[in-house]
Amino acid sequence: MIRRADSQDINALVLLWLRSTIKAHPFISESYWLESAAMVKEAFLPQARTWVACRAENKEIVGFISVLNQQFIGALFIIEEFYGSGLAQELMSVVKNYYSKLLLEVYQQNDRAVAFYRKEGFGVITDTHHPGTGLPTWVMSWQSL
Repeated sequence: MIRRADSQDINALVLLWLRSTIKAHPFISESYWLESAAMVKEAFLPQARTWVACRAENKEIVGFISVLNQQFIGALFIIEEFYGSGLAQELMSVVKNYYSKLLLEVYQQNDRAVAFYRKEGFGVITDTHHPGTGLPTWVMSWQSL
């Protein structure tokens, strides 16, 4: 089940984000993510439009996607148990139905995410570096036909 997130979901989303982002970015110090958690909770998530995927049987949040400024995907995370299940594609499909153009930034070393975004029709438009880590990233774009 996919639904819009509400303010009661914030703590669960931050915990899912923290666990997933540490696992997805082994090339970045865990302390960087721990230090970023407050910003995610207090600034990013309240400003973003977020959809969550929940287990049907107990409504536990198992994934989410967040969009800022009507086009920037700031987060797409699912718990490891659902890797390869199609859940990330379902979440992406939801936002593609709402927005005709989407942007995101992805670490170049995050091979799994880069491959997923390419499969979803995103292409690299800018080669840059993340200001917080200094590591190389790509800004990728998708547009509906």
